[in-house]
Amino acid sequence: MSDRRTGNAIPLAIIGMMFFTVGFALGVNSYIVPLLENALEVSSGQSYMILAATFAAFLIFSYPATSVIFRIGYRRTIVLSFAIFAVGFLLFVPSAKLQSLPLFLVASFVCGTANTVLQAAINPYATYLGPIDTAARRISIMGICNIIAWPVSPLFLSWLVGKSLDSMVLADIIFPFYVLAGIFVILGLLVWLSPLKEIPFGEQEGDEEASDNADEGKTSIWQFPHLILGSIALFMYVGIETIAMASSVDYAVSLALPNPEQYALIPSIGMVAGYVFGIVMIPKYLSQSGALRLHSWIAVAGTLGVVLLPPRLSVYAVMIVTFGCSVMYPAIFPLALKGLGRFAKTGSSILVACIAGGSVIPLLYGFLKDWVGSQAAYWIGIPCFLFIMYYAYIGYRQKSR
Repeated sequence: MSDRRTGNAIPLAIIGMMFFTVGFALGVNSYIVPLLENALEVSSGQSYMILAATFAAFLIFSYPATSVIFRIGYRRTIVLSFAIFAVGFLLFVPSAKLQSLPLFLVASFVCGTANTVLQAAINPYATYLGPIDTAARRISIMGICNIIAWPVSPLFLSWLVGKSLDSMVLADIIFPFYVLAGIFVILGLLVWLSPLKEIPFGEQEGDEEASDNADEGKTSIWQFPHLILGSIALFMYVGIETIAMASSVDYAVSLALPNPEQYALIPSIGMVAGYVFGIVMIPKYLSQSGALRLHSWIAVAGTLGVVLLPPRLSVYAVMIVTFGCSVMYPAIFPLALKGLGRFAKTGSSILVACIAGGSVIPLLYGFLKDWVGSQAAYWIGIPCFLFIMYYAYIGYRQKSR
């Protein structure tokens, strides 16, 4: 069954633009983290609190965000997220003027709240806008839109400022964040006027073919072990992927490489290549669980490359890590949701909450970096990928009562 059936192309294109904005907004962090280290003379652990503030919002607002979808629908929820984004970007202005780390954390938390609301809408929308068994392919396409936006942020901000990151001061980012706020207001208006259609939350197309009645007789969300284990796997995946994507510029700075903002492209290349691989291979040649198994091994190999290769080569091994990460979200999300039936709303909100892994694990990486250095701190990825590998082989299987 084709995902591009009549009526789906335009909604998928709009959702693709939303995934791009998610990546763009998250990519701002990869610019802010090393800037704060230099401008405020804080430790790596303190600067990575920016990521912690951004992703902590997912833990707090994921379930309320899904309730908002039920009350006002997908389109209005997306418009609301853009309004919150604009407020968050504007808060970076007084943060820079006052050179206040707490204010930067507040601004990042507001942007994280906007990201939570937006992802609560677009992730299940992409999952359910077509058969569940091909959801990984759809989300891979969306993922390309997301990942190519990550390096755009630091490059766009550097272009607006007209300086390299290593020569900037905090006052230089004031004008760029006014521009970002204006762009997101315009995007919100465009979505408001768009023909984005509403679909029933928790009911994928072709449900009569995909449903296995796994929710029959269940009375609680905690009776789905594959969802709980999938949530843990997603938590770990988002955490380590955020390190690979958001720390690339900071990693280049720690190696004293020239023009460090240009290294934001390296992890994105690996992610896009992995997404293309997933689009071609899933489900024709690889099942969603099979792709997850393969990419878990690749991610482990890439992590070993980062920590064991000479420093100036290790930065390129990050590309292998992100190639491995590429299909993890597209595979874990539908595998964990499969068979939830009437529990789909709660299950989806739990999965979105686990994006908070991007708050915890990068923060641990930041403090590890202060202790053992940026390269050795990448060892944190090994236990994360090993658990994901367990889920890919065993944990995803639905258990009957």
